[in-house]
Amino acid sequence: MPRYDRVSEALRREIGNIIQHELKDPRLGFITVTRVELTQDLRYAKVFFSVLGKEEEYKKTKEALDSALGFIRRLIAQRIRLRLVPEISFKEDRSAEYSIKIQEVLDEIKELNEPRPSFTEATGANRKEGRGEPKKSSRLHKK
Repeated sequence: MPRYDRVSEALRREIGNIIQHELKDPRLGFITVTRVELTQDLRYAKVFFSVLGKEEEYKKTKEALDSALGFIRRLIAQRIRLRLVPEISFKEDRSAEYSIKIQEVLDEIKELNEPRPSFTEATGANRKEGRGEPKKSSRLHKK
């Protein structure tokens, strides 16, 4: 595993732990750090997060994370041994919501393409039979 990937994964884990256990901001919603993208020189990091809730929850959480940026960066410097601690920016990750929406559309398409049973198949009625009359056998029973 390249160094770039190791540092990215370490940052994702540490930032997630810091947010869950160290930050006490009431604006933080139910947040998950989904991934971290680093530049090749490891100086800048985009931290992607998702929040359970609506648009208002995303805005409050983004404000809380931006206000705690210096605190988070200082704790990362103490916990991860790097020559330079990357500059961090937080970005919303809407991929989970997007995948749910795609799945709903696919389910609707599947329902539209499924063959629907006809009236006779659904009720079990046969057009050759009369209404409520028993079916007559074409075989003769000999005694």
